[in-house]
Amino acid sequence: MFRGISNIAVDTKGRVAIPKNHREPLTKTTNGQLMLTVGPSSCVLVYPLHEWWPTEEKIMSLPNTNPLHRRMQLMYVGHATETEIDKNGRILLPAKLREFASIERKAVMVGQGRRLEIWEEERWLEESADWQDQLANVSPDELSEEALALCL
Repeated sequence: MFRGISNIAVDTKGRVAIPKNHREPLTKTTNGQLMLTVGPSSCVLVYPLHEWWPTEEKIMSLPNTNPLHRRMQLMYVGHATETEIDKNGRILLPAKLREFASIERKAVMVGQGRRLEIWEEERWLEESADWQDQLANVSPDELSEEALALCL
């Protein structure tokens, strides 16, 4: 499970170093093999290869006669790019994915359980501040029973 937030830098070739707390499990469980794709919040999703395959199967099993399903297939699977962690613990973020997420120099890597997300730093700061405001002002009747059960 991937957790936590790390600030990362993008070098001139578009490479980012995977933080050590994520790199070690990725190299042990996947031999450094990853799948990158676009995320719904204008970020880059990073999946260990073994976690990506079931996700891709679910996406591609959606009936593509539904226009929304077809767009999801085009976005997520169409942008999917296989990569691996190099000997220096870095991965290359392809230009198309960096462009999609507006990532240039500073980024944030966020653990999200079975995957990681890479966000452009300023966008992350803006979005997370907005989410904090939204959560601070949520009323209990807006929450599902599962979410209410989490409240302490």
